[in-house]
Amino acid sequence: MPSNALAHTDTLMPFMRNVARCEGALRELNLMWRLIEASAKMNCPQEAHSILPMVAATREGFQRLEGDLVTSLVQESMGKVMAEIGTHARHVIDIVVRNLYERTADVGFLATDQELCRFVAGTDNARPVLARLREYRSKYTVYDDILLLDLQGNVLAQIDENSPVEGSRDPLLAQTLQSQGYVETFRATDLRPGKPHALIYSHRMLHPRTGEPVGVLCLSFAFQEEMQGIFHSRQNEDQRNIALLLDADNRVIASADPLWVAVGARVPVNQHGASPLLLHGGRTYLTQTVVAQGYQDYPGPPGWRGQVMVPIELAFLAQANRAIDQLEPAIAQGLLAHAHRFCPPLYDIVRAADTIRRVVWNGQVMSAGPSGGAQKLKAVLEQIGETGARTNEVFDQSIRDLYDTVLSSSMRDSEFLTQLLVDLLDRNLYERANDCRWWAQASVLRTLLADGAQSAAAACQMLEHINGLYTVYTRLVVYDRQGCIVAASRPTCQDGSSVLGTWVEPATLAAVLALPSTQSYHVTPWGPSPLDDGKSTCVYHAAIRAPDNDGSVLGGIGVVFNASGEFAAMLHGAVAGKPNTVAVFVDRHGEILASTDPARPVGQHLDLAADMQALSAGASLARAMVHDAHYCIVGCSASNGYREFKVSDGYRHDVLALSFESFGAVQSSAMDAAHRQRTVLVSDPPATDSQEMATFFVDTGLFALDTQGVLEALPASAIATVSAGRLPYCVGALARKAQGNITGYVWVFDLGHLLRGTPSQITPHSQVIVLEHDGRRIGLLVNELHGVTTFASHRIMQAPALGHYSGQLVHRLIKANQGQVLVQCLDVEKLMSILRRPAEAAARALPDDAAAGVADTTPAHRLAA
Repeated sequence: MPSNALAHTDTLMPFMRNVARCEGALRELNLMWRLIEASAKMNCPQEAHSILPMVAATREGFQRLEGDLVTSLVQESMGKVMAEIGTHARHVIDIVVRNLYERTADVGFLATDQELCRFVAGTDNARPVLARLREYRSKYTVYDDILLLDLQGNVLAQIDENSPVEGSRDPLLAQTLQSQGYVETFRATDLRPGKPHALIYSHRMLHPRTGEPVGVLCLSFAFQEEMQGIFHSRQNEDQRNIALLLDADNRVIASADPLWVAVGARVPVNQHGASPLLLHGGRTYLTQTVVAQGYQDYPGPPGWRGQVMVPIELAFLAQANRAIDQLEPAIAQGLLAHAHRFCPPLYDIVRAADTIRRVVWNGQVMSAGPSGGAQKLKAVLEQIGETGARTNEVFDQSIRDLYDTVLSSSMRDSEFLTQLLVDLLDRNLYERANDCRWWAQASVLRTLLADGAQSAAAACQMLEHINGLYTVYTRLVVYDRQGCIVAASRPTCQDGSSVLGTWVEPATLAAVLALPSTQSYHVTPWGPSPLDDGKSTCVYHAAIRAPDNDGSVLGGIGVVFNASGEFAAMLHGAVAGKPNTVAVFVDRHGEILASTDPARPVGQHLDLAADMQALSAGASLARAMVHDAHYCIVGCSASNGYREFKVSDGYRHDVLALSFESFGAVQSSAMDAAHRQRTVLVSDPPATDSQEMATFFVDTGLFALDTQGVLEALPASAIATVSAGRLPYCVGALARKAQGNITGYVWVFDLGHLLRGTPSQITPHSQVIVLEHDGRRIGLLVNELHGVTTFASHRIMQAPALGHYSGQLVHRLIKANQGQVLVQCLDVEKLMSILRRPAEAAARALPDDAAAGVADTTPAHRLAA
């Protein structure tokens, strides 16, 4: 083990109770194997000569595996925590940046509002302007104040009556007047007195006629309220960590718990490969710091990052529900077959554990039977059997712990990913509902519908200006009371036709004309839209009312959300860097709204599990399951709305986000392997007439051989596929070794093929049992070893004679576990007779189609050791 890995393990181990317990059990077993070896060498060196190499091999292999297993448990536990808090940190910063992107567009558009510009230029009075600003605030509820200032910094209008400001000397005013775009300011400012800092978006305002700067518009973003909303959305998640938002100087500008880590505190960060173990306030934390990915070319405020910190003493507390305990056995076993892809250390440890189990099985075989009166050797052999059984038990539990750590980490990551996706979705669509309602108040559009076509050019120019700022729209359209589109941005469709002069759907028009107030909006049902060039989307509509404010509806505005592009960007951004993961948005009925999977395009149906389809708003889950013939970790979250959107405004459109992380194709043998894992045989107490049997699996069937005829078990991976003279059922040859030297070879025959009639699939768990009878030796390919079990004579009975090979080979049956499990005993003499028979004789016993290719008469025993 590398020294740095050892130091890392030693640092973290005291905080990982499960790993510490595992290490204690492994060390105890290691000591037991050492004691067995030492006892055999001291007390009966001559009698134990044949078993000492086996004991030494077990001890050495165990020692290597002990270190690897503990290190892997530590690393995977660490990786699980770091992945979880990294996802949380990403959630914080990405949500903030996407929200603030909308603010940059808002201030740029509102600063061109002609009514506001006329007021700042001194041509209108204050009362209608304040009403207009409040109307804006009622739709864009993310702002806590809106201010209009003249060139000297005097406040001309302000909507926050609880924090009045007469004027400002803040340098942001001069900076804004000199800038053609927006200015983003985050610090203390006299525009928001009494606040330690404020997030202000400002833009200069121009004279309607001369185009000269006449003042400044300031939008004050409700920063603290928004951040608490982001932190609050995580309230049902793990409360052992704290989420923070940092500035470029590593100072906390928002904290999920200011009593824990205060706003203004300077904290250490884990960025660019720095150590995840950091000290703050006398406490050691695991820390993840994440920079923003940016959105629509907007990078976010300079230097802002999301960070999550978890105290090391709390990071590894065991969770009540283990992911692996909820898995179907076949899925758990099938996933484990692909461990080399998602967790190479787990795969290596499983392979190493299989090796030790085989050595233990060999030791149990060797220790079976009478000891010839050598009581000292008998005691050693009994201890080998007991320690071997305990070793298998500890390995199974330790590997299960490691597997659960890896699995639960993937499940939590998938769940967090989908939570982020529905959060992004709702926040994005919230802005669409705001936009359509506010733009419907534009005087240019109201004049167009009141006065007719003479205002169409000005309306189209305004819509083009808006669409240039708000790039998430395919186009914006304005239509009259009859539903005829009279103005539009980007009016030309992909096929060359124009949307001008076309008509909105009658149902949509009726809904818009019936909207009761300026706070109301209508959303078309999801589906292909001619306004989006036939692509599926939702169009957000609001009523345009008469200029004299008598409430009469003159028509409406439709903002055509570029759902195909924006939804896809959300999904692709979320799964970036996850090559085996796809994500989709679906509705409650399973219709796909967006997808990163080319095989599942928009409009297709996705079969949803019942609990996913019925998931309550804001809820989420994750599980391992089979999807598209692959083992997948699936995360699913249901949208919950944002602020008043889809919460209290009367609009509902539930969307589910799902992620599918694939780990490999379904294994046809997984169910059999799961059955083998669950099979336990109970030994009967030793008696003078009891019999010890070496047990193993062929498929899911338990078979047994008298231990007297079994020499050893060897890994099937060592089979050499040399020519076997086309012997029936022969899969190759296997070398036998002693003290590192080859002592001979045996032909290996596929026992499953012989019994069932079809060839067996060789897996990493497959083993070869070497038999000896009448001086001849052969190898039998089996699916898995089980153990050496003692059976009372009254549980063993003669098997009925049957004509096929299986019937000929099974001469006794064992009713194990009080008759609950049936074990088939193989007749070694009959088996050797069949496999050693000359090939043409064996061919005559085969079906015609199997015998057709048999020509060589080479007997199997020519290769026997």
